[in-house]
Amino acid sequence: MEWPKELLEIFEDPLLDGVRPKPKAPTADDRLVTKLEEVTKWVEEHNGELPKKSGGFKEKLLVASLEALRRQANDGLRQYDRLHLLD
Repeated sequence: MEWPKELLEIFEDPLLDGVRPKPKAPTADDRLVTKLEEVTKWVEEHNGELPKKSGGFKEKLLVASLEALRRQANDGLRQYDRLHLLD
């Protein structure tokens, strides 16, 4: 399909330079993967130790996230589990 010349000229207008499509909203699975990556990063930064409930505020949040991830673990999420935290 060939675009009409008039339409192509509209797209070349400098007023449209900053116009971009709206980014896709993250899915529930995307959010789970992001949480798993946060926990994984924390574990790596703390020499393989899992977050503890007795730790600081952020550490307590990570404990809660890890517990929730373990309850919701599925094959799709396990593929991102490099440290086998979901087992």
